[in-house]
Amino acid sequence: MIKRLAVAALATMAMGAAGAAMASDKAHGGAPHWGYSGDEGPKNWGALSDAFIACSKGVNQSPVNISETVEALQQPLIFNYGATAKEVINNGHTIQANLSAGSELAVDNMRFELRQFHFHSPSENQFDGVSYPLEAHFVHVGPKGELAVVGVMFRLGAENAELAKIWAKLPESGEKATVEAVDPNLLLPASRDYYRFSGSLTTPPCSEGVRWLMMKEPLTLSSKQVDQFVNLMGGPNNRPIQPLNARRVMR
Repeated sequence: MIKRLAVAALATMAMGAAGAAMASDKAHGGAPHWGYSGDEGPKNWGALSDAFIACSKGVNQSPVNISETVEALQQPLIFNYGATAKEVINNGHTIQANLSAGSELAVDNMRFELRQFHFHSPSENQFDGVSYPLEAHFVHVGPKGELAVVGVMFRLGAENAELAKIWAKLPESGEKATVEAVDPNLLLPASRDYYRFSGSLTTPPCSEGVRWLMMKEPLTLSSKQVDQFVNLMGGPNNRPIQPLNARRVMR
């Protein structure tokens, strides 16, 4: 069970703007190729380019294992997702669903626009050392380029009907597909309880200053859906757990 550490007072979490958003290699303007295994795998990301140095030298890196948490007065997450996703791309690292304008997350008295969501298998973050078959990351951008990522875990169970719309037309690497409109609201759990910590992008350049908001309640997907995704990606596409160092995870 996740340990609960009570404290008398909490300092405000300092959040800086992240240096870059997740994108394909082409969007990085010819950045070095990276992957999830071999010489281009996570342990070597920081050596592939000076632009990736945070991957090896950063002290607030993601993902993390959420075990010990600190009780805090968490602001509610207010989701106002009005747009659906119809374009899905395979950038060689993940399956990403892009959205047009019209979806926002309100937190910290700020509004963050939902730009895209994508998937990792197995999960990148962990709860009490437990990894889940799939994790979705909803990437939001603030008015000055600040990043807020909402993470949702998926456990094995019933087939996920909303994921099935994407899975029906999973594109090959470097390709895109048009899918039946996917409602991101239906990929969020009913409970809005969440954990919070300051972290980074989980892919190069591993920029820090990202608000991480991990939903506590998992959704379900079928083992067949997991297999489809992993087979398409050619294996796992998750970065290993990073040290928490001096950070605290709020609940």
